[in-house]
Amino acid sequence: MRIVVTGSIAYDYIMVFPGQFKDHILADKVHVLSVSFLVDSMKKMRGGTGPNIAYNLALLGEKPYVMGTVGKDFGEYREWLESSGVDTSLIKVLEEDFTASCFINTDLSDNQITAFYPGAMAQAHTLRINLEGKRPDFVIIAPNDPSAMAQYVIECQTHAIPYMYDPSMQAPRMNGPELLAGCKNAAMLIGNDYEFAMMADKIGCTEDELRQIVALTVVTRGGEGATIHHNGEQYDIPVAKTKGVIDPTGAGDAFRAGFARGYLAGLPMPIVGRIASLSACYAIEHHGTQEHRYTPSEFVARYTENFGPCPELDVLF
Repeated sequence: MRIVVTGSIAYDYIMVFPGQFKDHILADKVHVLSVSFLVDSMKKMRGGTGPNIAYNLALLGEKPYVMGTVGKDFGEYREWLESSGVDTSLIKVLEEDFTASCFINTDLSDNQITAFYPGAMAQAHTLRINLEGKRPDFVIIAPNDPSAMAQYVIECQTHAIPYMYDPSMQAPRMNGPELLAGCKNAAMLIGNDYEFAMMADKIGCTEDELRQIVALTVVTRGGEGATIHHNGEQYDIPVAKTKGVIDPTGAGDAFRAGFARGYLAGLPMPIVGRIASLSACYAIEHHGTQEHRYTPSEFVARYTENFGPCPELDVLF
């Protein structure tokens, strides 16, 4: 199966603040907010929604493509992705710019403050999904330059290519008509509970009405699991047990990869959701978004430990 993942491609600068943001923000002064947080550590990591999702798909037995625009500093990142089983042939290098950069500051309650420099990602809208003899079987439209996301939606709809629509962190920058256009004809819509509510509000409908627009919706709820609505049925997905929450960054991307992998394998929704839950679990146990690894046998064993035996997992690997 040819899966094309579109999304931001970035370096993540991950910082940890040894306190809680809320203790340093005065509620009656938010209109003149000016805060500075002295962090304990900073690491430069490989990130971006596109490669994060693709990396996790590769762990689950796929050979996904990543499509996006990057800068002149992308060389070692490309080598890493290729060595991890990700095809980078659809990535375009812009020598006059730098790869997008995300600066993530996390406090001890796992709250995050993020700043993002788009860099070369701002030109992602110039790319087109390659259809010359290599028509994708499935496209994941993850957070990216909004104009690029809109372009990929049009291409998928024009060529009848099924796609996952994932505005999530870009939803605040998008208007109702843009979001509605992406939802129409999408194979699935995914976001956390806050993002889902925001999308419904911007479109001008209730969350129940939004679920009527897309036959398959997935709402993630952090430590409370996830809820899947599919063709009128609801499935509540539990979280997998972690070995310790180290860094929540990238958990959402890992969840999306696990969900897409199970969905495309034709597995029942309760199993699909649990595969996604376990995929996310691995991510939060490590600093960075692509630092976790597991073998097929390790994944199956841990799935069994959390949710019971599942012979259907054989189709993944």
